Amino acid sequence: MIRVALIGIVGVLMALQLKALKPDYSVWLCLGVSLLIFSFVAEKLSVILEGLEAVQNCLPLKAGYIQTLMKIIGITYIAEFAADLCKDAGYQTVAGQIQIFGKLSVLAVSIPILTALLNTIQTFLGG
Repeated sequence: MIRVALIGIVGVLMALQLKALKPDYSVWLCLGVSLLIFSFVAEKLSVILEGLEAVQNCLPLKAGYIQTLMKIIGITYIAEFAADLCKDAGYQTVAGQIQIFGKLSVLAVSIPILTALLNTIQTFLGG
């Protein structure tokens, strides 16, 4: 975590210095730093996947639930990543639209889980 934080801080400080001289380059620098941090995130995904597999082996969950959870995590991360890059470039409106689309995508992906939950509740209530 310290390494990622330092990469982020150094990247932002360099981008701030570069922004006065070449604003376009500061956006590219932030993109590069973001992609570097994303590579660290990708490494941690394997640990998360192993943990989710362990949970799935311990609990009688359908494989589709774990896959849906991973899709939701992926959608959320990609939407926030893209929106933050757009905000950094000064395009808040585009960032807002990406965030809205990300939220709607999460809702669309989670509908089957919500339906299964409602069916379970209905079964418990005897209906």
